[in-house]
Amino acid sequence: MAESNKAIYAAIIGNFAIAVTKFGAAAFTGSSAMIAEGIHSVVDTGNGGLLLLGVHKSKKPPDEDHPFGYGKELYFWALIVALVIFAVGGGVSAYEGVLHVLHPAPLGDPFWNYVVLAIAVVFESVVMVIAVKEFMKIKGDQHWWTAIRTSKDPRNFTVLFEDTAALLGLVVAFAGVFLAHRLNDPSFDGAASIVIGVILMAVAVLLAYETKGLLVGEGADRAILQDIRRVVQSDPGVESVNRLLTMHFGPDTVLVTIELRFRQIQSARELEESIARIENEIRRRHQQIKHIFIESDSLSRLPKEKSLKAS
Repeated sequence: MAESNKAIYAAIIGNFAIAVTKFGAAAFTGSSAMIAEGIHSVVDTGNGGLLLLGVHKSKKPPDEDHPFGYGKELYFWALIVALVIFAVGGGVSAYEGVLHVLHPAPLGDPFWNYVVLAIAVVFESVVMVIAVKEFMKIKGDQHWWTAIRTSKDPRNFTVLFEDTAALLGLVVAFAGVFLAHRLNDPSFDGAASIVIGVILMAVAVLLAYETKGLLVGEGADRAILQDIRRVVQSDPGVESVNRLLTMHFGPDTVLVTIELRFRQIQSARELEESIARIENEIRRRHQQIKHIFIESDSLSRLPKEKSLKAS
């Protein structure tokens, strides 16, 4: 868990330092794009804290009210992060840009804007490298977009999306400041702020879409489902698998329900051994599976035996 949080800690430290320098440059130059970028960095800093809060809350042990644990707390706070990016980061940046386009003000010396933007690029690049390295650990041989879509841990892609938006925003801010002074037209600076706001809103919508699926309840990856089915079908006591359902209650907590048909010739003891073999093999192969429920529709000849096994 601590390893997974490395990118978040790096993003918090980097974004806080960048925010201070951006607002300092904005104060000296009056640049709308720099104000937008400063807001962006503040939002990213706060979002890192929200993700860490989600991680902390998701570790709470199961209780009577939440028998499957609090793993989805992480999904909830990741959704809040998306909303904050959209409303605060994107909305405020776009609003500042519109004001500067409608009421342009002369810009000061752009030197400190360029210095701060260069420093910000260095910081953001370092954070991006850390985020990419962390993501590569779970990506494997998958395509980047496939790995993002199949990831069940929002930490794996949230920081990656934020850093991508941050680097794009820096490029736009640089272009806005450069054109505003080169052409002596402050409206370019305001337009850059609007573009930064649009970028943040687009990233927020993408994050919200990905997180919504996790919060509503996504099943395990198709490869895991196929492997579980193979394990069950290969057991000598099983005749067929009728239904196999899964759900993530957190990145490392999965519920599995299996409806199957046992061979009718089995005794009660053989049934128990078969169920134990299936459960042990599934847990050995997939450690994130914490809850397994097995139900059979073929025990009518064994009235003294249970038709449901839960663990």
